[in-house]
Amino acid sequence: GDNISHLSLFLLVNKHKPWIESSYHGIITENTDAVLLDPPLVALDKDAPVPYAGEICGFHVQGLSAPFEAVVLNRTSGEGRLRARGPIDCERQREFTFIIQAHDCGTGPEGHAERRSHKAVVHVQVGDVNEFSPVFGQLEYHGSVTEGKVYDSILQVQASDQDCSPQYSQICNYQITSQDTAFAIDRNGHIRNTESLSFDKKSHYKIRVTAFDCGQKRAAQDAVVHIHVKPICKPGWQGWSKLVDYEPLMGSKLLFPKMHLETCAGSVSWIRTTVELETSGAGRGCDRQSYSERSLQKLCGASSGSTDLLPASSSVFNWTVTLVTDGGRDSDLTYRFDGRQAAKIPDWVVPQNLTHQFTITTWMKHGPSPGQRAEKETLLCNSDKTEMNRHHYSLYVHNCRLVFLLRTDYTQTDSFRPAEFHWKLEQICDKEWHYYVISVDFPVVTLYVDGVTYDPYLVTDDWPIHSSQIDVQLTVGACWQGGEVSKAKFTQYFRGSLSGLMIRPGKIENQKIISCLQACKEGLDITSLESLGQRIKVTHIHERMCCCVCDLCRCFGEDVCISVPDIEAVVMVMQPSEPRITITGAEHLTVPASDLALGLSLFRDLHIISTVTKSDGQTNTESPQTSGALKEITHNLDYCDIMVLGEELRAGLESLELHHSALLGKHLEYVISSTGMSIYGVDSISHYTEVIGQVRYQSRQAVDSVRTFRLTCSELSGRYTSDQYTLQVNILHSEEAIEHVNHAIAPPKYMQIIHPTVIESNSYSIVVPAVATAVIVLCIAALLVVLLSVYLFNQPQNQELIHTHTLPEKQADCDGSSLSITVNPLEVRQTVYMLKQHKTP
Repeated sequence: GDNISHLSLFLLVNKHKPWIESSYHGIITENTDAVLLDPPLVALDKDAPVPYAGEICGFHVQGLSAPFEAVVLNRTSGEGRLRARGPIDCERQREFTFIIQAHDCGTGPEGHAERRSHKAVVHVQVGDVNEFSPVFGQLEYHGSVTEGKVYDSILQVQASDQDCSPQYSQICNYQITSQDTAFAIDRNGHIRNTESLSFDKKSHYKIRVTAFDCGQKRAAQDAVVHIHVKPICKPGWQGWSKLVDYEPLMGSKLLFPKMHLETCAGSVSWIRTTVELETSGAGRGCDRQSYSERSLQKLCGASSGSTDLLPASSSVFNWTVTLVTDGGRDSDLTYRFDGRQAAKIPDWVVPQNLTHQFTITTWMKHGPSPGQRAEKETLLCNSDKTEMNRHHYSLYVHNCRLVFLLRTDYTQTDSFRPAEFHWKLEQICDKEWHYYVISVDFPVVTLYVDGVTYDPYLVTDDWPIHSSQIDVQLTVGACWQGGEVSKAKFTQYFRGSLSGLMIRPGKIENQKIISCLQACKEGLDITSLESLGQRIKVTHIHERMCCCVCDLCRCFGEDVCISVPDIEAVVMVMQPSEPRITITGAEHLTVPASDLALGLSLFRDLHIISTVTKSDGQTNTESPQTSGALKEITHNLDYCDIMVLGEELRAGLESLELHHSALLGKHLEYVISSTGMSIYGVDSISHYTEVIGQVRYQSRQAVDSVRTFRLTCSELSGRYTSDQYTLQVNILHSEEAIEHVNHAIAPPKYMQIIHPTVIESNSYSIVVPAVATAVIVLCIAALLVVLLSVYLFNQPQNQELIHTHTLPEKQADCDGSSLSITVNPLEVRQTVYMLKQHKTP
């Protein structure tokens, strides 16, 4: 009965359930929690104003994924508010739909017997905030245009925005931020040029572009747009460099590894390409600036006997010292004649018996002569030294014609014979370097210019020259006029540049040697092209160094031939590391005067090395020694000079000797004068060291107590010169030698016994004990008696050997009574060079 009564009370008190709208629409701004609902959230109950039953106690949100909750603001009025449980992100979810339901407070404070409203649908949209800036799809764009053409669209840039709403996520505008450009951009990102462009004026443009969303938020980072202007298509070479650096000793190098030929999409039927490598400096060019003409002839296989009439100036070859070099460190062997310079060739240099076969070679650069009546310009002339002015043979230029004069001797023939040979060539006056070879095989004279053969266009005859006892004078740069004038003088001066003027008995053996003399070690390596296939034909052409000129003729189709413009590039040969040539050896020798009659080997313990400084990449101004390391290199020398310091060698009494057998198997020659000896030719350091070690000094009547010699060596024709190595020879005369021996045989009674130890000093001496001294003295005394007997017995034979440079090598196992022996400063050897007396107290 009680339960029935309670139910009845409930029905009487809470008769109605709350009422709400059937649907709601709400808006929430992202990153906030307040939701604006339409209509407002209000729940009504007909049980009002009955407490509890007519009051609204809550709203229930159904849907686990709905991040919202509803709260009651006023229980009596039923007013409520919908809010988010956390920040709402529009970019994650733009709208929500869920169910909401209201319930009253029931029948009492505890909320028993509450009643719920029907279920209403709530649809909430998230309002966007302009959080994000536009971002370009790529930071760099590339486009190209052809010069002279205006485009509606060259390329399109695109940006995007991560905001969720159309207002903030759409790109409403693009803008070029670079100033003064010839380009424009529309709202869709299409870039166009506003004027025609020129490839020659500017081939590449770089512009910056930004973007704005519809909320006018700007892109955080601009995009870079590269626009390349292409020339109107013309066949030609592309992808090549105008300057190519070449480091010495690096071997072969590709000149144009990225070069390609633009054919403008035309069909190619055949191609012809010419590549030339030519010098921009002196005609000798490239490696020819490194060696003398005489050395080159040996390197190219020409027979020996050539005479270099324009060598680098030295103590022996001193007639070129007054001539003017053509300038530059690499032009020491190139001489410029301006109509005032000439040189007399010493008689001992002039080759003899040049009659029917001989060869003249030279490099020459010559331009047109000034004035209407040009005079003869003499390169080489052999004329009477005195009394008359007859020209026996000469080579000269006259009115841009090269003329060779050869007057035969009357004793050889008395008939009218060819005497003047004329050539008319453009090369003679084009102000460029050319290589000339005059090959005489009388009566035929052949001219080679840059390896090409030319026959004379005119040959005139003349009578032979009558024989006489008049000496002749060979000159370079002019002709010597020694007679029929008040004062002997030069005449017919040459105006131009000469290098490597050589004269040699006999004719050049073959064309291959001429090509070698003219060519360079540097050149184009086209052997790899020959393996490309049978359709590729390669023709070898003459090469000279240092510029590259490429040209080709191009045929497109079968009928139309198109010429491709030449290109020119410079091959810059870098300066190599400068070598340092160091000469070391004994600095003092002391010998008895009597030993000099047979000759003394001056440089037996000589050492020559060539080193370069290799940088380790560190720069240390305080300690330059640590910035690089010395590295010994293999280099060739081209001459070594042995100079006599002080008075010259006395003729007939003193001389420097070298046996000709020392030169066998080597590219070396030598000349001797009263001032010294010059050994020359391109050869290895070891060969030079070996030959110099066999040079002997001979004195038949020694009156000096000291003779001093200086040795210097050079490579690359004097470009790199060694330090000066000086050797002093101390000569002991007979009185000094006797006193020396007497002291050695009868030493003082209280002589200190010295143990054999090495003492370092300037003379690098070795001290031996007194007991050993007695043995040495006895050995020397016996040896001197034997040598004196042999010397007196063979004196005529020795004199003959001296004249033929075949002095025997003197062996000296025991050759003095000495307590001190001078040895090589680099090696302590048991070889005796100096005998010196030590006096003890």
